[in-house]
Amino acid sequence: MKIAALISGGVDSAVAVHRLVEEGHDLHLFYIRIGLDNGEGDCSAEEDIEMCTFIARRYGLPFDVVSLHQEYWDNVMDYALRTVRSGLTPNPDIMCNKMIKFGFFEERWGHEFDKTATGHYATTHEIDGLVYLGTGIDAVKDQTDFLCRISYPQLSHLMFPIGDLPKSRVREIAVTTQLPNAFRRDSQGICFLGKINYNDFIRRHLGEKPGPIIEIETGRKLGEHRGFWFHTIGQRKGLGLSGGPWYVVKKNINDNVVYVSQGYDTEKQYGKLIHLDEMHWITRDPWPGDCDGVEIRFKNRHSPEFLPARLSRIGQGEYIIESEVPVQGIAPGQFGVIYDRDARLCYGSGVITGRNIS
Repeated sequence: MKIAALISGGVDSAVAVHRLVEEGHDLHLFYIRIGLDNGEGDCSAEEDIEMCTFIARRYGLPFDVVSLHQEYWDNVMDYALRTVRSGLTPNPDIMCNKMIKFGFFEERWGHEFDKTATGHYATTHEIDGLVYLGTGIDAVKDQTDFLCRISYPQLSHLMFPIGDLPKSRVREIAVTTQLPNAFRRDSQGICFLGKINYNDFIRRHLGEKPGPIIEIETGRKLGEHRGFWFHTIGQRKGLGLSGGPWYVVKKNINDNVVYVSQGYDTEKQYGKLIHLDEMHWITRDPWPGDCDGVEIRFKNRHSPEFLPARLSRIGQGEYIIESEVPVQGIAPGQFGVIYDRDARLCYGSGVITGRNIS
């Protein structure tokens, strides 16, 4: 099979390449390069490209560095900045997968191949002639929540060569085969913003707008923030307040106020009802008829936990998740990712609105 393999310089994509070569596929490696938001090249990418070049030479494979710089900043980061400015919490990783890795890349390069492969911890399953997105065998590393907005044509063209492996086994393969990045640390941070300080990025584009930090139970002013866009619901670190822990529980963007609550288990951090809009089903709507209290699992943030809940449709594209357990840090703008009750299939996702439905 002729495969376009997206590689990053990390161990996951390198082992994905190794497995595909072992299976006898015809591979062409690609690295997507994104420069910094000031128009300069990202010098930190040089180490990644050097590692990718070594992998390509190791297996005798063609390798290209392709640029989607303008597309990234015009789409993904424009979305992120608009969302933050509106007082919501964006997820650039999700949009990067949908619009860049499996959007523009597919349109310009990937479509020329039988499949596009990545090092995501995910799987695919064919059921009744349709392809479904499946969770990775390693629950801690599962990345289906980052793929929850991709389209069915995108999913149908994808391969996840390491989705059936735990991370420990991926490292073991890298060590055994003497890959140069066998002990390289996993990347952290937001997609291509991994090497950029997020607050510096927001400050550069939105500036600062000082306002009060208020204890929600008492109305007492505890300090000042530098702009509500630097804070998200559920945040604990970076508030600069003593006597904590303090959690961000609400934002008033009209009055530029950030509300906090004290304590590790304050009820203000938690909720059980989550309103979703703009529901997107990857393969198809699993409940096209009646959807009233169906059993599901869900995520409202990237974590190894698939929370038990019931899902009900209340309107066109509108749903309510009723979680069986209290959910910490329900942040409007983030995504509620919907799974089957066994957390085996990822059906899609909706945007958390923050609408009061209690």
